[in-house]
Amino acid sequence: MKQFFDHGVQGEFSYFSFAHFAPIIIMLGIIYLLFRYQEKIRTWKYEENARIIFAAVILFSDSAYFWHKIYIGANVANHLPVTVCGWAAIMSAFMLMTKKQGLFDVVYFFVLAGSINALITPAVIMDNGPTHFRYYQFWIEHTSIFIAVFYMIFIFGYKINLRSMRRSAIVLVILGAIAIFVNSNIEGANYLFLATTEVGDSALNFLPTNLGLRLLIMGSIMGVLYFLAYLPWMLMNRKTKLKSE
Repeated sequence: MKQFFDHGVQGEFSYFSFAHFAPIIIMLGIIYLLFRYQEKIRTWKYEENARIIFAAVILFSDSAYFWHKIYIGANVANHLPVTVCGWAAIMSAFMLMTKKQGLFDVVYFFVLAGSINALITPAVIMDNGPTHFRYYQFWIEHTSIFIAVFYMIFIFGYKINLRSMRRSAIVLVILGAIAIFVNSNIEGANYLFLATTEVGDSALNFLPTNLGLRLLIMGSIMGVLYFLAYLPWMLMNRKTKLKSE
């Protein structure tokens, strides 16, 4: 059992392996079930209870990350809550509990534009496969935030507009400013990947180490991803507008 909670083994996790695809397939299956049975879930007498339990699971999975780092003796200064996925998890939990549109606005873009990279190239768990706690903690947290977003869309009919994108972008900029401050004051810190590349292959490994260029390129990429996340809603709104004319 100690080995399960301990440090991982170098190279234990491989990209595009069964251990990589399995959690994503399960996540997509759950999202499909939300879509397929949205009416039944919406009117289910235990819907609120289930939603609160789901929120608690997300909060527990996020807090378990910090517990695990303390348990294995990691440098706590390099594991502060200054990440897009971490804040997406926290806000997702409160979004589920409160059903606040403002939280949904921020979380939607954080997840679909920011956290998508964590699913494609989960560089932070390269040493943790299915035999280690960190593997399950990572995938439960990161797939849950996607499920939470689609839960709000399918079950409660939440929508996105330009104001939503602007609100989320402002929060992201604030988080980025905090990350830059922390990175410059803590040796070896690399919050939001703004200082350097992460250990392991990542979609961000091509970025230069110069902060100005890194910000410019990452800002441009996030702008494109935010637009792509908004595009389906823009097309649906345009279609609705044309029908009403």
